[in-house]
Amino acid sequence: MSKSEYLKLADTITAKIADGTLRPGDRLPPQRSFAYDRRIAVSTASRVYAELLRRGLVVGEVGRGTFISGDARRGVAAPGEPRGIRIDLEFNYPMLPDQTTLIAKSLEGLEKPGALDAALRQGTSVGTPAIRSVAAACLSQCAWSPSPEQLVFTGNGRQSIAAALAAVVPTGGRCGVEALTYPFIKGIAARLGISLVPLAMDEGGVRPDSVQKAHNEANLSAIYIQPAIQNPLGMTMTSARRADLMRVVEKLNLPIIEDNVYGFLDDEPPLAALAPQSCIVIDSLSKRVAPGLTLGFIVPPQRLRESVMASVRSGGWTASGFAFAAAQAMMDDGIVAELSRLKRLDARARQKLAAGRLSAFDIQTNEKSYHLWLTLPAHWRSQTFVAAAAKRDIALTPSTTFAVTSGHAPNAVRLALAAPTMDQLDVGLCTLAAMLHAREDDFDSTE
Repeated sequence: MSKSEYLKLADTITAKIADGTLRPGDRLPPQRSFAYDRRIAVSTASRVYAELLRRGLVVGEVGRGTFISGDARRGVAAPGEPRGIRIDLEFNYPMLPDQTTLIAKSLEGLEKPGALDAALRQGTSVGTPAIRSVAAACLSQCAWSPSPEQLVFTGNGRQSIAAALAAVVPTGGRCGVEALTYPFIKGIAARLGISLVPLAMDEGGVRPDSVQKAHNEANLSAIYIQPAIQNPLGMTMTSARRADLMRVVEKLNLPIIEDNVYGFLDDEPPLAALAPQSCIVIDSLSKRVAPGLTLGFIVPPQRLRESVMASVRSGGWTASGFAFAAAQAMMDDGIVAELSRLKRLDARARQKLAAGRLSAFDIQTNEKSYHLWLTLPAHWRSQTFVAAAAKRDIALTPSTTFAVTSGHAPNAVRLALAAPTMDQLDVGLCTLAAMLHAREDDFDSTE
């Protein structure tokens, strides 16, 4: 069969998805049955299914089959923007009830002409000596204290990830990432022309042997990982696993891009405390403070600082002067530290509630985390469960969003616990528990 002919078959299925004939969660027939019904070769059917996977229209669940993706109608592989849904368990930006008042006090005086004049000027990739000093103190954790002269700044955490990737992985290069990882790394890498290589994980996080194997097979330029409060699984690497991983990485001379955005919720210092010359630490104020008033931080080894600075400038990722001024004020007067302390308590309270409401089910939790991983019962599929929850005005994220390799996602969903009020969270969790007890086929009758 020619290329145009197998693409026509893929286009036919695409049209059925577009007009609603095939809906999220519907299962496609096995490839052999698909081939037999259309009198084509099984290899051709495989090409059709591969094309649908490439378009993000279907997802394969190991041992279960191929299903229409819950994202098929939106045509995206990662969450886009908050959609104003009633109970948002999709986006994870913790906002405490009284934090706006605290922030407002911290920002008093920025409206005065002298302060505002300075804040409205163009920022630079390295800020000022004053903000480097206060930021270094704010980011310090246990045995790790970055030097103010290491710091580089961006507008937010995603820009910091992009700048670090661009600095150490060439176009066409490969970066190892956790097999289930922060979704936006996929889009960032694609735009930079970088291929992501999945690294096998276990209950302790990335397996050191998987880094060695991936490097042998794919010649990695770097790895990107989240050692503290991993997203989406929530685990924090043990000291033993960190030491084992660093031995492998240093032997291979691989830089680590270490995403520490949730690190403020944990007591473990970054991997950079063990290997300061191998790690580029990424952080931001989006979780500690708020997504609308954030600043991105990069703490590279001194040998990579110039490359990272050039990457920030060429990417257009320099923070605004006002972001610098606001962040400096909040870090300097202790508001960031206080919000971090309060959010630690808030995360624990939400995890306790979630663990209680979902105790009958297979959940992976960390009492310090703002999210949890729910493995679904065999009678539910992740895409269908997400669609069913949306009908009840609850937003969830399916496992496919976090999977680096298309078609190889576990039957699970992530619950982000930060956004709803505690009362809304309780209602949402109780609703999900009732859905989990019901069968997928019974959903319509149990509304």
